[in-house]
Amino acid sequence: MELGKLVGQINDWVWSPALIYLCLGVGLFFSLRGRFLQVRHFGGMLRLLMDGKSSEQGVSSFQALAMSLAGRVGTGNIAGVATAITFGGPGALFWMWVVAFLGASTAFVESTLAQIYKERDSAGHFIGGPAYYFEKALGKKWYGVLFAVCAIIACGVLLPGVQANAIADSLQHSIGIAPTVSAAVVSILLAFVIFGGVKRIATVAEVVVPFMALAYIIVAMVIILLHLGELPHVLGLIVRSAFGMDAGFGALLGLAIQWGVKRGVYSNEAGQGTGPHPSAAADVSHPAKQGLVQAFSVYIDTLFVCSATGFMLLITGLYNVQDPHNADVYLYHGVNGVAAGPGYVQTAMENIMPGFGAMFVAVALFFFAFTTIIAYYYMAETNVRYLSRTLKLEWMIPVLKIVAVGVAIYGSIKTADLAWALGDLGVGMMAWLNIVGILFLQKPAFAALRDYEAQLKAGKDPIYDAEANGVHNAPIWREIAANYRAMDKQ
Repeated sequence: MELGKLVGQINDWVWSPALIYLCLGVGLFFSLRGRFLQVRHFGGMLRLLMDGKSSEQGVSSFQALAMSLAGRVGTGNIAGVATAITFGGPGALFWMWVVAFLGASTAFVESTLAQIYKERDSAGHFIGGPAYYFEKALGKKWYGVLFAVCAIIACGVLLPGVQANAIADSLQHSIGIAPTVSAAVVSILLAFVIFGGVKRIATVAEVVVPFMALAYIIVAMVIILLHLGELPHVLGLIVRSAFGMDAGFGALLGLAIQWGVKRGVYSNEAGQGTGPHPSAAADVSHPAKQGLVQAFSVYIDTLFVCSATGFMLLITGLYNVQDPHNADVYLYHGVNGVAAGPGYVQTAMENIMPGFGAMFVAVALFFFAFTTIIAYYYMAETNVRYLSRTLKLEWMIPVLKIVAVGVAIYGSIKTADLAWALGDLGVGMMAWLNIVGILFLQKPAFAALRDYEAQLKAGKDPIYDAEANGVHNAPIWREIAANYRAMDKQ
């Protein structure tokens, strides 16, 4: 059997409905256990975004948020939404909202765990992620090693090339820039950022991600305002289609759920084990603070950016919905000669803003995809550092930097279906390992939440005492707590 077919068959199993139901089920369970923390603490999430400053040991809460958003907000927010609507109908957007709402609690748990069990690297910076909390909290080092290997392969070798290809393809078709030029620009910028270390990665993400996401949302809102009269109809269409009540899309009920959840999970990454890496790098006084900030990042990714894409497409009517029984037949046909993906969004924007729309989407894709490459590299390096604690693999870090730049060049010039498939496989394996793992590790995260809430109720700025919360293998928190208490006395 050919390697490509074999990987495809494995992917069909890894990304089966079981993973989708697991993500939904775990999100619902964590939401109930946390008494819907994603609603109760919404105001606190906004305040915590600006809590604390970066230090010699770690980045600020906002920088950690930006780093995680760099990984979450990518081409999936444009291409993923268009694909979900094509194969699942307008109702798919509703189910993306559902998985984002539930996934916020999952993001809280995994990011809080990353904070609790973080360490310092050789340079004294905070570092952590699933591999670290699997070893320290679960007591299964082999499980942490397995996750780390999957993360290095997926994030360090395979996925960056796919994002680079999206950049080159969009710039070529929209502005006419040759792929070789895109390859040169992306590789030079990438080398400048990743060779500058985690601080430079955080600084770039802090500036680029909020600016680009906000600009994209603003342009989408302009288009929505220009068609404000259509908004009530579109909202009704989304809800009716989500529950199979729309005459035109009634046959897509199952597919609306499937595609909405699948693309929602893929986009917001809650539970996949990627968000905990930047979360661990934050310098905060209590793990629950960063957990709540990361829960909010899921809202930004799906409820804001993905919704902006979905509303643009549905309001302008420039999208297609495919008949599930016949790929050549459309249940709704609004655009000709454009494949499902960024082309829908470019067509919609260009139709409303001639001479600007298509180019703007290309620029948005550039920044979304470029920051995603940076985030992937950071996650891969974090896992190399995890393995280096016992295997002495520090030499791999400069090699990984060179590989990342080389993969970006290769991906810009030539796409590889096998790389897509292998990347999906790596990410899927990360998701399975992480979600199953945090089901067994949820207790410290919710104990931290209760401690955080109790200190808030007492009028204190929460400071975490690991020992008092039943965590006896996180000695770094003795030092952190002492430092923050000393700062309070000054």
